[in-house]
Amino acid sequence: MMNRYFLLSTITGLCLCTFTANAFETTAKNAFLIDANTGYVMLNKEGDVPMPPASMSKLMTAYMIFDQLKEGKITLDTEFTVSENAWRKGGAASGSSTMFLKPNHKVKVRDLLRGIIVQSGNDACIVAAENLSGTEDVFAALMTAQAKKLGLKNATFRNSTGLPDPDHKMSARDLALLAQALIRDFPEYYPIYSEKTFTYNGIKQGNRNPLLYDVVGADGLKTGHTNVSGYGLTGSVKTQDGRRLIMVINGLKTMRDRSQESKRIMSWGLASFENVKPFKKGQKVEDIPVWLGEQKTVSAIVPETIFVTIPRGQENIIEAKIKYESPLTAPVLKGQKVGTLTVKTDEQQVKTVDLLASDSVEKVGYFGKLKAVVLSWFGK
Repeated sequence: MMNRYFLLSTITGLCLCTFTANAFETTAKNAFLIDANTGYVMLNKEGDVPMPPASMSKLMTAYMIFDQLKEGKITLDTEFTVSENAWRKGGAASGSSTMFLKPNHKVKVRDLLRGIIVQSGNDACIVAAENLSGTEDVFAALMTAQAKKLGLKNATFRNSTGLPDPDHKMSARDLALLAQALIRDFPEYYPIYSEKTFTYNGIKQGNRNPLLYDVVGADGLKTGHTNVSGYGLTGSVKTQDGRRLIMVINGLKTMRDRSQESKRIMSWGLASFENVKPFKKGQKVEDIPVWLGEQKTVSAIVPETIFVTIPRGQENIIEAKIKYESPLTAPVLKGQKVGTLTVKTDEQQVKTVDLLASDSVEKVGYFGKLKAVVLSWFGK
């Protein structure tokens, strides 16, 4: 047996990919743009620096509620009680973003979710926290624990709302990964993020996400603003061919800046990058010799379609390499691992998958073995 390596294509112009991604300039203090399907980061400006996320924190508050719904611990018709504390800290009396809940009244979870997502109600968040965990402090601790499970390395929560607290932090990457998790884990509830208005207690409020009104395919997620954080947005756009971009910006000076910069970044990402499929599910990449088999070779196939994100029109940066032992020894079973395929575009995008046998190859009988041995003597 010997290891065989086979380079299917070579990398050229790799520096162009890196240069293009870093060349984009934004006035946002923090900016992060990722392809949700491939995980490729197109833009990263201070994306791993902990920052005050303001109301973008409510993405985690909603995640916690969705998780309770999924586990069957509550339903959309479950009613929560509005406490005096929730009303004073986040209701009409607070002067902050509010759902205009009334103290000592009941509110259904289906309405509360829209109060959090569409209206950005601080009262709605506190009501959810108190009814699910007893106190907002306990709920915030559970939010932090859940964040760690999701791989959010810089996320620490001190409340359910995102109201200023020096220890309440998230990074732009954290918010992008959280948005990915919301879309992936709760597809039945995610469409709420695309709703443009919600009316409660006779008061109609509009969704503050500027992408929903100006960018085709925009379907979420959440704005944020405090004097400390500046203006921010976690946004998502899905194209007709299924490509999804998630963007996080923060630290902008005005609402208008947030609107303009979010559209500019999304437009740049959609125009400057594309997703390609260098290998499709079931595609043959090599015929591998089989020793003592009824067939001399077996095809090595790719078990899944491989997607990569590249600067538009730069397919020549894709490198693909296969590795296998040659020859294989019969019998070989259909679906058996016979090698590996590694696809690379740059250091952040390296994918390795197993190559599988396309068919079974039975072992030859006694006379077949004898023939193979004799032929090997003569180098045939």
